[in-house]
Amino acid sequence: MESEPHDTSPAVELSAVVKRFGALRALDGLDLRVGRGITYGLLGPNGAGKTTAIRILCGLSRPDAGEARVLGARIPDRAVRYRVGYMPQEIALYPDLTAFQSLRLFGELFDMSPADIRSRADELLSLVGLSGRAGSLVGTFSGGMKRRLSLACAMMHRPELLMLDEPTVGVDPELKLSFWEYFAEMNRRGVTIVITTHYMDEASRCGAVGFMREGKLIAEGTPETLKTSSGTGSLEDAFLYFARRGDDDAR
Repeated sequence: MESEPHDTSPAVELSAVVKRFGALRALDGLDLRVGRGITYGLLGPNGAGKTTAIRILCGLSRPDAGEARVLGARIPDRAVRYRVGYMPQEIALYPDLTAFQSLRLFGELFDMSPADIRSRADELLSLVGLSGRAGSLVGTFSGGMKRRLSLACAMMHRPELLMLDEPTVGVDPELKLSFWEYFAEMNRRGVTIVITTHYMDEASRCGAVGFMREGKLIAEGTPETLKTSSGTGSLEDAFLYFARRGDDDAR
């Protein structure tokens, strides 16, 4: 599914979003805007709030304050779920289904026809390097293979917005490159991707990057803009620059 060419509203909006878990403030007034048809990378250390932000955008968690909007709809909104694909950090697959059966299940959940399910499953199994294991039980797969299948499941219904939480952990470099080439093709078709990653080489492939720390966005821009504005030569050094500047401002 492709976004309408005349629709210039953000694909994703978080406005002053706060999320608490007991005494922990996981999101601290987070503001985020993601335009359509790009890949936006959320970078930050563990505990920065990246996964919490993704879960709120997917309607899996409610903010304590603020507002979340996806594809123009205020979340939660069940009507939007057919337009969104989500890959969580945790593996959410049935071990007693085969790889093809897993994809068929997701296709049926999104009302795809049997013929479309078959052709789309074949396409995605090839993309994630699992064509030869289509009939194998998921329970026999390695952790990396399960993550690859989980990514395929998230893309099964051709979502307009794809949210990926650390999708390439345990994926070999060659296959990872093919994923990013496919993501770029999805962008060209108008699909928006929001991805969390710890890999700086992946972040450099994003159209825009947001640095998160302690539940806030401390800087964002294109990878080159962030490096230029921080006077550094890498995204890792750029993140450290903005984090230290935030510490200085807080004093």
